[in-house]
Amino acid sequence: MKRIALLLVFLNSFLISAQEYEYKIVTCVESIVPNGLGRSRMIDVEDKRDFKESSTEHTEGRNKTDRSDLRVEHFEETKLLNFYNLGGIRFENIATNDAIISSKINTLATQGWELMQVVSGVESDSGSNDGQGIYITRLIFKKKKQ
Repeated sequence: MKRIALLLVFLNSFLISAQEYEYKIVTCVESIVPNGLGRSRMIDVEDKRDFKESSTEHTEGRNKTDRSDLRVEHFEETKLLNFYNLGGIRFENIATNDAIISSKINTLATQGWELMQVVSGVESDSGSNDGQGIYITRLIFKKKKQ
């Protein structure tokens, strides 16, 4: 009986602690389009959205939400440099982006956000003369709700 009571206390405290956090995602999109033609940015959303507003169960048919209703209007857009220019890969640009992204992480840390996870991926045409695509990184933060 004591074990069941301890298990219930543990589960209850776990559920309460899981609800004590809020989460934030900062997305970095770094262009791998040569000649400075791409656009690289770091995006930090300030608007809140409830995923349920854009969700539809398949039994109901198509989603009747207008896509324009889903778009956020308030976000911070920080310019980053492209990985390539006419001369090829620019390591100075990569170092600059690293400094800007580190600054963002440090700023969020002073605001109580903890970097929890980093997820990244690359999208590219991959043809024989490719030279196009993006490198995307999502920084997932959490902090205790106040």
